Amino acid sequence: MSTDKNRATAAAILPLVGGPDNITSIAHCMTRLRISLRDRSLVQDDALRALPAVLGVVEDDTYQIVLGPGAVARVTPEFEALVEEGRSAAPVAPAPQAAPAPQASGAVTAEALAAQGAALKEAQKARNATPFKLFLRRIANIFVPLIPALIGCGIIAGLNGLLTNLGWVPAVVPALAAIASGFMSLIAVFVGYHTAKEFGGTPILGGAVAAIIVFPGVAKIDAFGLELKPGQGGVLGALAAALLAVYVEKWCRRWVPEALDVLVTPTLTVLISGLVTVFGLMYLAGEASAAIGTFANRLLAGGGAFAGLVLGGLFLPLVMLGLHQALIPIHTTLIEQDGYTVLLPILAMAGAGQVGAAIAVYYRLPRNGSLRATIKSALPAGFLGVGEPLIYGVSLPLGRPFVTACIGGAAGGAFVGLCHQLGVAFGSTAIGPSGWALFPLLDGRSSAGITLAIYAGGLLVGYLTGFVATYFFGFTRRMLADLDTDPGPAPDTTTATEAPPQERIPA
Repeated sequence: MSTDKNRATAAAILPLVGGPDNITSIAHCMTRLRISLRDRSLVQDDALRALPAVLGVVEDDTYQIVLGPGAVARVTPEFEALVEEGRSAAPVAPAPQAAPAPQASGAVTAEALAAQGAALKEAQKARNATPFKLFLRRIANIFVPLIPALIGCGIIAGLNGLLTNLGWVPAVVPALAAIASGFMSLIAVFVGYHTAKEFGGTPILGGAVAAIIVFPGVAKIDAFGLELKPGQGGVLGALAAALLAVYVEKWCRRWVPEALDVLVTPTLTVLISGLVTVFGLMYLAGEASAAIGTFANRLLAGGGAFAGLVLGGLFLPLVMLGLHQALIPIHTTLIEQDGYTVLLPILAMAGAGQVGAAIAVYYRLPRNGSLRATIKSALPAGFLGVGEPLIYGVSLPLGRPFVTACIGGAAGGAFVGLCHQLGVAFGSTAIGPSGWALFPLLDGRSSAGITLAIYAGGLLVGYLTGFVATYFFGFTRRMLADLDTDPGPAPDTTTATEAPPQERIPA
């Protein structure tokens, strides 16, 4: 039955994106089906958003359909199968566009707010298309494919720690430790592989160069009197080494005769990049990684409340500016060093503030059935850390509720940061999930009960502060007069347009 449901979802989506011949590539991340299109005009956006399984859409470098965690991994294979079955040489006929639903005069509907949010998103997307931000996006693309393994291994590591503390099943504990640690011990190789792939090199050569970093034999190398250790430099070193390999490979492709290319190019790529990695990049990246870990831990230990206030309050604006993508390598570096990233639970408070703000909007506008229906349908995803439908469908178009949502995130971040300052340090063993979905991934120096209680307390503070700030300060009298009206029949409840990823990410 579940398979039938997933195939039905895929079958409903396919004609609304122009049919199988309009699809050039298919991929998925934690929550989104990502497709590349031949003809963007064939997509029926409104009808697509109206599907019950669709939480929102994002138009970025690919067309992204938000299905939610878990669902997207099941729908994507069915979608790929339908595309493969339906490919033909016949041209794709333009699909008829659905007529816009009538609106009551002067009323503000969820559809209108979603359209306004889409316009804001497009404007922000244009401003974010700078070389630096596009580079950050490419860096983020390197790490996104690693998230499922980080989550799986992180949960297994947490289970292993729980069994160890309880003294249960001692024979299983070493096996779980190996399963949880195997991926992390070789994460540099995967980073190198995806770096080369993202920047146009041969992926396996990027992985080969990055593998030098984790090779135990590097401990025997005398790098100008500097002691090297396996794993030194971590994911930052792997990223730099693979990026260098891409440029060396491209240089070789231009100058090496075609008859010798198959022998000379890979040899020179690995040799030159490998030597630079061993005698320079490993040490430099190791120092940078250590500095990141030291700075993050000292920041929260010495001024955790203020740091949490700033991080939790500014994360949503960082997402809008596209700067949140710079945090992904930092999160991964902290996980590699300490076993968890202390930043992600604090940044997750931004989503809590957003949820609290949305609930306040729901109660402040009792007559606006359209907007209330949208909020009601989007809240479950918001509690699980998927907050973009609420942001771009509700708070950002309204203006003031977006600011009060940031206030809620700042309060939750300050609470979690204060606990760090008081000595209760903890973090997430993986990146990607947020909200309630982060609970299974929490780990720290204190007991599991204390760690979970503090994170839950931070979420509660974020919810309450976001609610109170929005309820009392999120609307002017004019806004209430314009918004608290009955716009007529409520639209389908999934009209919110989604924005680029936050950490669920934290995001």
